[in-house]
Parts: sequence; C-alpha cells; structure tokens
Amino acid sequence: MTVKGVDVASYQSSSFSTKGLDFAFVKATEGTSYINPRMREQASHAREAGLVVGFYHFLRPGGMKAQAKYFVEKAAEHAGDPLFADWEDAGVSCASKDAFLAEVRRLRGADHRVGLYCNRDFWLNRDTTSEAGDALWIADYVSAGKPRIKAAWKFHQYTDTPLDTNVARFADAAALRQWAGGGGASVAALADEASQG
Repeated sequence: MTVKGVDVASYQSSSFSTKGLDFAFVKATEGTSYINPRMREQASHAREAGLVVGFYHFLRPGGMKAQAKYFVEKAAEHAGDPLFADWEDAGVSCASKDAFLAEVRRLRGADHRVGLYCNRDFWLNRDTTSEAGDALWIADYVSAGKPRIKAAWKFHQYTDTPLDTNVARFADAAALRQWAGGGGASVAALADEASQG
C-alpha cells in the first residue's frame, strides 16, 4: 500500500515529520470539555505539507448529540476533511457510537466524510451493527494493510512506533483526496488566504 499517513494527539509534536506521507488525522476533542491544545498547529503543519487532513473525537460516556456538536464546533476542519469517532472507551455502547456518527453526519455530512476508528477487539467483540459511516479506520498491529477483519476498511493503523502510522486503501494520494472531497483547502489557497489576512 502506497498511501501512508499518521495520526497525532497533544502528546506529539506540532512539527512531526511529513516525509513520505499523504494524510494526517489530528485529535480534536474528547467528551464535551477537552480540546487538543496542539490541534490547530498540527493541522496547519500537515496542510502546509500538502497532506489530506482529518480530525477525530474521542468518545466518552454521555450525550452523543452534545459530543457531536462539541466536536464539529471545536475541530479546526475545512470542508472535505474526514471526521472520525474514536471508539475506545468501554463505557460507550455500540448504540452510542452509532448515534454519534449519525449526528456528525447530520451536522456535517454534506461537506465531510464521517467515519469510525476503533481497534480490532471493539470491532469484533463490541460492535453489533457494523456501522462505520463512510469509512472504517481499524487499529490492528500487524503487517500494514492486512488487518485481521473481514469488513471493508479504508484506513489501517498498524503500529504506534514512532507515531501512530497508517495506510489507506486507495490507489494513490489523488484517489484519497478525491474521496475526501478535495481534502480541504489546497496549499495554494491557504497561502493566498494567509497573504490576504
């Protein structure tokens, strides 16, 4: 697989290496009170390198509509950036995960792909609906592009060394960008916007 990327959170640098990458997914929020303090810098760094940028929200028990609203209001997204639910908390049910995905799709589905990140155990043993929105992003630390699931997946997180590293199931970076809806503003558009503002 030639389409490669990373995902980053507050404990990673805002100037992570982008060499050889096509995408970066940035943690935006968690629950209804946490915002990644490095989110904007990490996303800008990835955009400046020409990567497709996406954002994820770490699900916590509680109201899913409130969490979805918090996520879409606080994430530094541009139209075309994929948006993901990060389902790792055992206190969040499959029904709650589905409700979050549905609400993010209602709020942002016209301009964004909406997907699910989870590990293999959650997918095989906690999920009862196979609802992953527009994309399943699966974590399974095995050979890149060979997660041990039968479901169709778009992204595979296969290691966390030195960063959470992923491959995407697209023919090339252009196909990923087209799927994402253009991946947000282009580098040229961002530079033009910065020079005017």
